[in-house]
Amino acid sequence: MTTQQAVELLTHGNPIELGIQADSMRKKFFDETVTFIIDRNINYTNICQSQCKFCAFWKKIDSSEAYLLSQEEILQKVAETVAAGGTQVMIQGGLHPDLEISYYENMLRAIKKNFPQIKIHSFTATEIQHFAYKAGLSILETLKRLQAAGLDSLPGGGAEILVDEVRRKISPKKIMSADWLNVMETAHSIGMESTATMVIGFGETMAQRIEHMQKIRQLQEKTGGFRAFISWTFQPGNTLLGGEKTSSWDYMKNLAVTRLYLNNIKHIQGSWVTQGERIGQLTLAFGADDLGSIMLEENVVRAAGTNYEMSINKMVNLIRGAGKFPAQRDTEYNVLKRW
Repeated sequence: MTTQQAVELLTHGNPIELGIQADSMRKKFFDETVTFIIDRNINYTNICQSQCKFCAFWKKIDSSEAYLLSQEEILQKVAETVAAGGTQVMIQGGLHPDLEISYYENMLRAIKKNFPQIKIHSFTATEIQHFAYKAGLSILETLKRLQAAGLDSLPGGGAEILVDEVRRKISPKKIMSADWLNVMETAHSIGMESTATMVIGFGETMAQRIEHMQKIRQLQEKTGGFRAFISWTFQPGNTLLGGEKTSSWDYMKNLAVTRLYLNNIKHIQGSWVTQGERIGQLTLAFGADDLGSIMLEENVVRAAGTNYEMSINKMVNLIRGAGKFPAQRDTEYNVLKRW
């Protein structure tokens, strides 16, 4: 599919027809199995000097609501994750102005020492660049040090829309598109795979959304390091940016086009976290083969006033209700259990 064809589909395509086409594309990759993972988002601090306009989670360092988790608190959260059957932790936080890279290395080593079975799928490209700048290191040196300490893979957070015109409006202090792509390419170069993400609903154009997807597709052609593509919608509650949520129809059309356009990325994830379980279920007819995480803990979307709950039983029944076969996976998309 060409870029112009993708823009045309996203702008004028019939949602139901797009869903049918995307589901047909999914069937070229998969049977009717739909996967999910049991993990926990651990937000080690909400102190952030980036102060993005679209984020309701960040606090200034002198705020009465600011926090920084101790290593003991983080290990306790990992222990609870393992006890609940979790196989992965996604550790992410704000850009803390005072933390040294040793804080993160010590955190990773402690987790691997106490819980060697857990996969550490953590730190956004934004954080990686912040760590590198703070330590006076290159991106490559920073990633190698974190990898040696126990970091397994990178989540795709911090991408939002990979078009600088949009980024300057919604997060002027944050890394630009080329920076995000450079971190991911560097990670892939040392065997550290990642996911890619996209957040829609900032007022971006359809052409800008496709430009984002094109950059992801081009990097995937070069490195093959993206395991999955995950998109969700901007949650405006309690943010400086404000505005209205984009519609579920817009989200579903966009999801279908990601499956059609990103033909070199295997997995497409549907978002129940921002859309709720019923729209999450419908994503399974619009190209998604995975429903992400049970999420034993999630704080960033919750801070924006969106809060949907999920359990293993609810997830299994949701997948079955869509006529699919539920399966628990690990970080690398290996199936661990079927129902």
